[in-house]
Amino acid sequence: MGQKTIQKGSGFSDDSLTAADLNLPLEPEDKPKKRLFIGLLIFTCFLVAALATVLWWVPYVGLSNIHPLLPAVLAAVFGAVVVLMGVGVAVLLLTIVLGRDIFLSGKLRGLVIKVLFPVMIVVGKIFGFSKQRIQQSFVSINNQLVLAQRSSVAPDKMLLLMPHCLQNYDCKVKITGNVDNCKRCGKCPIKDLVELSHEYDVKLCVATGGTIARRIVVTHRPKVIIAVACERDLTSGIQDSYPLPVYGILNRRPHGPCFNTQVDMERVRQAMGFFLNGRAQSRDDERPAGGTPHPAPDGTDRELSKGASGKAV
Repeated sequence: MGQKTIQKGSGFSDDSLTAADLNLPLEPEDKPKKRLFIGLLIFTCFLVAALATVLWWVPYVGLSNIHPLLPAVLAAVFGAVVVLMGVGVAVLLLTIVLGRDIFLSGKLRGLVIKVLFPVMIVVGKIFGFSKQRIQQSFVSINNQLVLAQRSSVAPDKMLLLMPHCLQNYDCKVKITGNVDNCKRCGKCPIKDLVELSHEYDVKLCVATGGTIARRIVVTHRPKVIIAVACERDLTSGIQDSYPLPVYGILNRRPHGPCFNTQVDMERVRQAMGFFLNGRAQSRDDERPAGGTPHPAPDGTDRELSKGASGKAV
């Protein structure tokens, strides 16, 4: 059995694959999630502009008594802040819409993570949006900015970081130290994740909490992380790991939080395909007997066929 680079159409495409083309099968409600964060961001921009105007206008008379040029200087400072924020929001929107790095998307992601997200939490509460909804929107925006950087890594530089709650609650096998201890019984998603990591030689780790997750990242020093967790753990993990690119996938909780959770394996596979960018080597032959290529995962061809029409906020 030989090792061959995965061909286009197998779900692990080459340079023709863009973030906008892939869009990495986000749930249908993901578009409103992004719109929520963007809407709050635009409102905050207008709020800052109004506040700057008030802060300039109120002391206008007093400042002119100190020096005739002080009101103009203060207006220039506040105006520069508003303009810079407006330009930043515009570039952020273009990056998300086009799915490509327009200008310093890495720095923009840092701005979103370190500055705008905490502000959005406060502004969102004013309008009655739950913290969980804003966190979902934040994860979605972060993912778009990570994809826009078009990071391409070798399999040994990628880390699949999973929460312990994916393991079946009744399972007695300890996998947090070594996922290869998994017995592959198929009662939880760990079996599929282990097989996927072996197939493409990607490191898979399971963490019981944020402290262990940070230790794993420091130990393995990946260049990109595909992480699965709840809203709270994903947002804190993305913030703690910056500037390391983290693509976040929200887990599914059919039985409630932290208990026998699930993950969309198709999203994990396609995210891997985007970042590996054709570098991955399968341990199986690329083509089965008869020379027919392996079929693409369900939905992959549909996402790739979207092209420019698939770009949406």
